Amino acid sequence: MTGEVNRAEIVAEVAAAFDTYERALVDNDIGVMNALFWDSAETVRYGIAEIQHGNEAIRQWRESCAPVPKSRRLHRTVITTFGDDFATVSTEFTSDATPLIGRQMQTWARMGAKDAFGKGWVVVAAHVSLIEAP
Repeated sequence: MTGEVNRAEIVAEVAAAFDTYERALVDNDIGVMNALFWDSAETVRYGIAEIQHGNEAIRQWRESCAPVPKSRRLHRTVITTFGDDFATVSTEFTSDATPLIGRQMQTWARMGAKDAFGKGWVVVAAHVSLIEAP
């Protein structure tokens, strides 16, 4: 796989998709968040205090969950791409709402043609958790 990990143009595509998702998360733009998750029963999201299996469960949860705090700030975001169609994004986050440190991991895959949000990248799995600050 030499030369296929972290090709600059693919990292830039994933970074743009991730930035679009992050803006939607902070703005509580449910439509954009839903559009950036794979529309499949195989999509999995493990939240801080909840579990969703399937995009329909994720959509239903988003309709009733509290928005993330506007004070949310990302730290140490790492994007790793593999080939042209697969990536992981790991980040830490903080906010004024809690002294805990948040951790977020997303698995992104290019699923189809270019779309309104980028080049076909969607989240196929996600995990969010909080820990005590070291």
